[in-house]
Amino acid sequence: MKRSIPTWLSALALAAAAAAAAAPALHAEPATPDGVAPNGVRIPPGFRDWKLVTVAREEGKNDDIRAILGNDVAIAALQRGKYPLPDGTVLARLAWSYDALPESAAAFGKAQSHVAGHPKNGVQFMVKDSVKYASTGGWGYAEFDSGKAAGNPQACFACHTVVKDRDYVFNRLAPVDTGGIGQ
Repeated sequence: MKRSIPTWLSALALAAAAAAAAAPALHAEPATPDGVAPNGVRIPPGFRDWKLVTVAREEGKNDDIRAILGNDVAIAALQRGKYPLPDGTVLARLAWSYDALPESAAAFGKAQSHVAGHPKNGVQFMVKDSVKYASTGGWGYAEFDSGKAAGNPQACFACHTVVKDRDYVFNRLAPVDTGGIGQ
């Protein structure tokens, strides 16, 4: 009597062999998960709820408006104005197109008010860890486009070296004048 191997068992063996052959290619270079840069900087959960550090208007090729946000460690340190900023400081940079508000033309006779338009130039983070990121001034830099790591952290550091005396941070806490009321 001739024994036959069930069809499903043959298919299973073939699939296992194919998976084993593909395994080295699958593990050769692990992909960076969404929201994590190759240097380990992650998109922090809840960063949109952080406090405003400042706003900025970037001209030139970037041509955007920006909000710089800081976690609680960043805000407390920036309020003290003491540099270097402590480990645990995280700054976020959000950017949008710089769009004329159509209603302002109707209200003022010309377009004079501008607002945030569509998101632009990714979302960037600076994470202070003086040991982990010692080679880049104690800061981990990352940019994310649609949740995926983008940009070149070394290029970020190179640009930030011009503000080494402020711990590589371009922006300062924006002043507010309320005569001390509500602050």
